[in-house]
Amino acid sequence: MDIYRSHVLVCRGTGCTSGGSEKLIEAFEKHLKEEGIEKEVKVVQTGCFGLCEMGPVVIVYPEGAFYSRVQVEDVIEIVKEHLVKGRLVKRLLYEEAVDEDTIKSLNQVGFYKKQLRIALRNCGVIDPENIDEYIAMDGYKSLAKVLTEMTPEQVIDEVKKSGLRGRGGAGFPTGMKWEFAYKSKDDKKYVCCNADEGDPGAFMDRSVLEGDPHSVLEAMAIAGYAVGSDEGYIYVRAEYPIAIKRLEIAIKQARDYGLLGDNILGTGFSFDINLKVGAGAFVCGEETALLNSIEGKRGEPRPRPPFPAVKGLWQKPTLLNNVETYANICPIILNGADWFAGIGAERSKGTKVFALGGKINNTGLVEIPMGTTLREVIYDIGGGCPGGKAFKAAQTGGPSGGCIPASLIDTPIEYDTLVEIGSMMGSGGMIVMDEDNCMVDIAKFFLEFTCDESCGKCPPCRIGTKRMLEMLTKITEGKGEEGDIEKLEALALNIKQTALCGLGQTAPNPVLSTIRYFRDEYEAHIRDKKCPAGVCTALLEYTIDPEKCKGCGICAKNCPADCISGKPKTPYVIDQEKCIKCGTCMEKCPFDAISTK
Repeated sequence: MDIYRSHVLVCRGTGCTSGGSEKLIEAFEKHLKEEGIEKEVKVVQTGCFGLCEMGPVVIVYPEGAFYSRVQVEDVIEIVKEHLVKGRLVKRLLYEEAVDEDTIKSLNQVGFYKKQLRIALRNCGVIDPENIDEYIAMDGYKSLAKVLTEMTPEQVIDEVKKSGLRGRGGAGFPTGMKWEFAYKSKDDKKYVCCNADEGDPGAFMDRSVLEGDPHSVLEAMAIAGYAVGSDEGYIYVRAEYPIAIKRLEIAIKQARDYGLLGDNILGTGFSFDINLKVGAGAFVCGEETALLNSIEGKRGEPRPRPPFPAVKGLWQKPTLLNNVETYANICPIILNGADWFAGIGAERSKGTKVFALGGKINNTGLVEIPMGTTLREVIYDIGGGCPGGKAFKAAQTGGPSGGCIPASLIDTPIEYDTLVEIGSMMGSGGMIVMDEDNCMVDIAKFFLEFTCDESCGKCPPCRIGTKRMLEMLTKITEGKGEEGDIEKLEALALNIKQTALCGLGQTAPNPVLSTIRYFRDEYEAHIRDKKCPAGVCTALLEYTIDPEKCKGCGICAKNCPADCISGKPKTPYVIDQEKCIKCGTCMEKCPFDAISTK
């Protein structure tokens, strides 16, 4: 076995890869060879470290030096100074990860301090394309334990006792779902993984697949043993090329090692996994639409009941969980249900992974114990809003969730508490908004997405959300009328009660939650014809300050609507009737004399 004095871990998740981390690896290997230390230092590609805002990220061990925003031209300095001379390259160190010359461990860094990585335990730690590294981190030990020491009933009981709830959205008890599939009798059963992550701003499942694909394969094999299945499918969206590649590599490696296929570990249990690449329809994240798509049919929901555990893929009993749910299974089997149940809150056990984005300083992937407050996520982990702006709201659950206002920032993040305040856990997207966001516009954005992605099968979703969007558009254009808010609420509640699938039923949530907590903004748009945040273009009024205007005429020369007039060296004026609200005049004015109100 090769022994190395240093390991250089380079993030090769989608975010860092888009920032050029693949070239960083090539540069490290080149310069290490030039310095003659290529046999002393190993370069390892990993999955996401979580702190995407600081990418591309490189961590050098054993020191644990956290280098951020590393570029190809920085590599030679890291090699010559750190890896050859043993001196830290201070200008590249993530400032919160070092105290003078002392490197902090990641659990001492603000971003990581309140996190607990269970589903993400191997992301940023191992090479996801090397099964040996996964095995070195207790990989496939859970599968061996299950096949040699436990009955299917014992496995299901352990999952039930852990309190694990589905991480894909609704939070249905995982062990109960496994039990339903186990009790369904048929000559064939399937185990499926939902990796069709379509929420705007969500990348939790993608990061697990990119950083630790074997954890999902092992968990699916355990699920197969528990429910009596010999075949599984992973449904992953085509927009995740790195995840697809690593899944393909992982499946082949597991087969080569006898960990997938016939007679696994000589126990007589057989289980194999197929990869199905979806075309990217949001509705295929709904379980029955996903099953239709695997079968080669149009991706649209089926009426329920019967539920997939009774009649699912090809009308056979089917167990379906999402990526993050499976990522929790192996630690539960290894450490015990009581260990997992001791983490989190009373009715929400364990941890939850969130993709933290929007108006937040520390954009990235976080995993927190259930019960952590929104304030801790926004300020202690996320670092607050950029520019010292005031936090206004957080959207959880994507288009299916709701907006949580700043007044509820101390709400613990749990399944039931989020539902009580009009939002939901969802798969784990968390979009942060500051004082400059218009909540009517936010509601309109999510509804536009829902309308665009509706499969069209049921009228409440196909027609109802379209009517809601028309009303929101009318309001943001200054054409709102008294009674429009009440009409929106009535239609939204009707859709929630009558839409065919969970996606249609939750589509009105962003509208209902913003009306509930930001009704004054809707009223300002309708009654005053003003957008308090200055976002809705049609309600803006561009004006020229006569005290600041120098009469240079630059605004008039660049105005595409020819609505600005005046004489040289005297203040210019804007004809509001002709103004198309394009903002060109304000952008071109060299004296900041133009503003909006």
